[in-house]
Amino acid sequence: MRWTDEYLYERILEKDASFDGRVLTGVVTTGIYCLPSCTARKPLRENVRFFPDEAAAAAAGLRPCRRCRPDRFYREEDPDLARLEEMLLAVNASPGTWPSIESLAEAVGVGSTKLKGLFRTHVHTTPAAFLQRARIRTACLRLAEDAEPLSSLGYGLGFESASGFHGAFRRQTGLTPGAYRAMLETGGSTLTLPPGYRVADLLRFHGRDPESVSERVEGTTLRKAYLAEGRPTVLSLAFAGNRVAIAVEDGPGSRRSRAAAHGAALRLLGWHGDSGAFEAAHPELARGGEGLRIPLTLDPFEALVWAILGQQVNLAFAYALRRDLIRLAGLPAAHGLIAHPDAKHLAGLTPEALQVLRFSRRKAEYVIGAAAAVAGGSLRLDRLPTATGAARALLALRGCGTWTVQYVLMRGLGFADCVPLGDAGLTLALQRTFGLEERPDADATARLMAPFAPHRSLATFHLWASLKGVPA
Repeated sequence: MRWTDEYLYERILEKDASFDGRVLTGVVTTGIYCLPSCTARKPLRENVRFFPDEAAAAAAGLRPCRRCRPDRFYREEDPDLARLEEMLLAVNASPGTWPSIESLAEAVGVGSTKLKGLFRTHVHTTPAAFLQRARIRTACLRLAEDAEPLSSLGYGLGFESASGFHGAFRRQTGLTPGAYRAMLETGGSTLTLPPGYRVADLLRFHGRDPESVSERVEGTTLRKAYLAEGRPTVLSLAFAGNRVAIAVEDGPGSRRSRAAAHGAALRLLGWHGDSGAFEAAHPELARGGEGLRIPLTLDPFEALVWAILGQQVNLAFAYALRRDLIRLAGLPAAHGLIAHPDAKHLAGLTPEALQVLRFSRRKAEYVIGAAAAVAGGSLRLDRLPTATGAARALLALRGCGTWTVQYVLMRGLGFADCVPLGDAGLTLALQRTFGLEERPDADATARLMAPFAPHRSLATFHLWASLKGVPA
């Protein structure tokens, strides 16, 4: 094990669920072993032993705890998590049938207080925020599909007033419901950016590879090529002052594709990131970077491919691999750009074809294997409602380790409390920020990042930004 017993004891005192599956706590006085997150009264330090897995704990004569049920956890039978994920998928499918937070708690079979804890650990948000976002996401889909009156739409999704629906819709999309419906007809819209939005940082981030073939920054305009309904399309974001004009160039023109384009623009903008709570809690780290947000990739699959390409190689070479991969399998779009290939296109490649592009045999197999899992449906990136479940699914892919998984959770799936352990930039930033003699290892990195929970994804971006470079 990489962690000291003293550090692990601190984790069980904190009921740190992120260590579930990494270590087991054995209590010699009671003869049981527990998950670190177990809610039972904590034993004295001298009565605790730590084990790497169930076999080691059982060999020491210990039996599984009946409260936290580590035996079920290791069989991936965590009942709370299973019921939580089932409820989350049901809410996403039909948010209007869930009238309150209490109804969510009842479905999971827990009280409201425990539900909030489960959300904090597994979803990285609050039940209220999740429910509201699900309602607005469904409102966008309904507006794209039919001409339902706005007055009935909001009430049908669980909003108690028209003003409440309009306010939530505008916060989530940057548009009023009426303006959103108009955008579906014209394909263009203009958003007022949140106060303090860092336009220059965003453009620098998306333009960090000046030779990129799938996105390009020219002045204050970002263009991103992607596939819309299988057709190469270009999304344009033109910034002027505190406003951004969003346009779809050479796209299919359907209402559904325009709704998807608007959602993609919000991802590229990092629209749903809320920096206020983090900045209030950690003003020293945020100083000079107020308003910083985490731009997401256009879709989660693109984040997965990029994370695999970036494993254990320098950024310049990773950028070159990405460009060559897109040239090989992508589809040409307007402005000389090429749309990032989807999973189906990448799954059809051979390792030999990628080796010609300087991919190692192993990295080529990792990319093709991940694409095949997504294309074949064994990995549904659109049906991973919890960070815990998403991490398990991604770790099952050959070639996906902790760093890769955490990066995809953070930039592909938008989870707010992730730490890419082992990231060279993060360890360098922590060393400088805390005045350490050497870079922290994984144990020390986790310990140093713990106080930034539940905003560790944003803390990671601030630490990367402190290096005066551009995050990957």
